Amino acid sequence: MIVFVGLGNIGSHYASTKHNFGFWVVDEFAHRQHLSFQPGKGDYVYAESSEKDVLLVKPTSGMNASGISVKDILSRWELDLKNLHLIVDDVDLPLGSMRIRPHGGDGCHRGLESVIYHLRSTDFPRIRMGIATSENMRPAEDYVLKPFRKNDQQPAEEMIYRGADAVESILALGIEKTMSVYNRIEKEEMAD
Repeated sequence: MIVFVGLGNIGSHYASTKHNFGFWVVDEFAHRQHLSFQPGKGDYVYAESSEKDVLLVKPTSGMNASGISVKDILSRWELDLKNLHLIVDDVDLPLGSMRIRPHGGDGCHRGLESVIYHLRSTDFPRIRMGIATSENMRPAEDYVLKPFRKNDQQPAEEMIYRGADAVESILALGIEKTMSVYNRIEKEEMAD
């Protein structure tokens, strides 16, 4: 089974903030697959498709404690780290870009930092969704907890769809081929 964990913060106060990009991508993929989230036995909600052998998860413990939920999920479903895919926002990537990697550091992302700490490993794939815009992004802690400005909402929505497309590609083609397509798209767009 392959699991996609979208990181974010629960509650109406955070629902439209940039830090919830991971939630938005797994929500879009769940919508496409006609899957509904249900409460888990820990601090998370999940949706499962036996047909596609995929598990979608949104931790409900808050961004900075995401690792506790992710560790619990791996244990309950007896999953291998290589089948764990985290979807996170990235303030260091421009809005409209995506970076898919098979492993790596936390990039100063508190949710990723928590997951790495609790799993004691960096050897799991991640999909980083760019959220950087022309507005002042410092301090980053404040920037990520605000909604996108009106003129950035359309590109953000397009990125949610592309993120869900990348999830579909990973399931169909694997991470290596998906990286070669989606990471290349970003470089080509930057060159234009």
